[in-house]
Amino acid sequence: MNQRTAEPATPVRNFTALFSSTPRGARLARLLGAEQLRSWGLPMDPARQVIAELAANAATHGRVAGRDFRLTFYVVADTLRIEVTDTRGERLPELQPPSPEAESG
Repeated sequence: MNQRTAEPATPVRNFTALFSSTPRGARLARLLGAEQLRSWGLPMDPARQVIAELAANAATHGRVAGRDFRLTFYVVADTLRIEVTDTRGERLPELQPPSPEAESG
């Protein structure tokens, strides 16, 4: 008796990569993420801006020595989900109150 496994009705594509929590890592995440979208034949904008913002936040605000961040995205049907997470959950970044002269915080 031959059995066939059910194939998903809609194709699921995903991409995952680790990057250093540095400005260079954030830039590389943006470039590689946009290239992956292009290779799938998907529009790069506004996803490229979302990837850039999330990666820059991970490198700037979530930076902990020895901790990389992970860029993952999934495409299911017409929906793109973009995730940026750090790779270690046992320690949170230290919160520091912004100085009065700070432009962000």
